[in-house]
Amino acid sequence: MGTTRNEAVTPPDNTAVRCALWRAMHVRVDAAPYVLEDEIGLRLVAPEADWPHRPDMAPEATGAFRAAMVARARFVEDLVTEQVERGVGQYVILGAGLDTFAQRRPEIASRLRLFEVDQPGTQAWKRRRLVELGYGVPEWLHLVPVDFEAGESWWERLVAAGFDPRGPAVIVSTGVSMYLTRDATGATLRQVAALAPGSTLVMSFLLPADLVDAADRPGLRTSQAGARSSGTPFVSFYAPQDMLALAREAGLTDARHVSGTVLAERYFADRSDGLRPSSGEDFLLATL
Repeated sequence: MGTTRNEAVTPPDNTAVRCALWRAMHVRVDAAPYVLEDEIGLRLVAPEADWPHRPDMAPEATGAFRAAMVARARFVEDLVTEQVERGVGQYVILGAGLDTFAQRRPEIASRLRLFEVDQPGTQAWKRRRLVELGYGVPEWLHLVPVDFEAGESWWERLVAAGFDPRGPAVIVSTGVSMYLTRDATGATLRQVAALAPGSTLVMSFLLPADLVDAADRPGLRTSQAGARSSGTPFVSFYAPQDMLALAREAGLTDARHVSGTVLAERYFADRSDGLRPSSGEDFLLATL
C-alpha cells in the first residue's frame, strides 16, 4: 500500500485542483468524443456546488487550457498503455497531484507497480480521500511522500517504497519543470538516465513567451501571475533545443521533442466544436 508516515494533511495546491476541475469540465461542457473522461478528480476535491461558475472555469474562456490538460493526460496514458503491452511493469509519477489513472484505468494500472510521488501533506490528504470515497489504496499503488523542501531524495524514497531500479519503468513528470531550477531538472534527468534499459521518460516543459502563439500569451501571463500569487512561481522556461541539450548533457542520448501541436492534431482533429489545446507546453520524450 505504499509508505505511510505521520504527516499533517494538506489539501492539494490550486493548480492541481484547477486541472482536476478542468478535466471534469471537459466531460460536462465539450462535445463528444471526449479525449479523456475523468470526473474522479472532481470527486476527490469535492468543491462547492457552484464550482462550474468560478471565473477560472468559464467554459469558453478556458476551453484551450482545458483541452491542453486532457491532451497531456491522454498522451501519457496512451504511452503507459503501450509500454505495459511491451512488458514494462513499473510506472512512476513525479508530482502526482490529483492524478486518477489508478482509479479510472485499474485494468491497466493493476498490471503495474504504480508509484505516485508528491509532498507528504498532499499524499496524506489523497490517501484519506481515496479511502473515504471507497477506492482505497490497492497493494499495487504506492503513495510515496517526499519532503522536497527538507532536501529528501525522491529516488531514495522511491526505492524504499519498493521500486526496483533493475527493472524498466515509465517515469512521468508533467506540470512540474516550470517550478524547478534548471539544476534541479538536470539532476532529475541524470537520475532517470541511470534507469534500466527499456525505460521511458515523459517530461513536460513551458516554452518562453516568444515561442508561444500570440493568442495564447495573455493566458500564459495569467497563469504566471496566478502561480506567483499562490507562492509557487514559474522559474524555468525552455526552448525545445535547450531542453534536448539538457537531456543529452544528463546522459539521455535517445531524446526527442514532442510539440503540443502534435497532440492537438492527434486528439482534436475534425471535432465538431472546434476545441483545440493552447500552445505553450511541449514534451521531452526519452528512451533508454
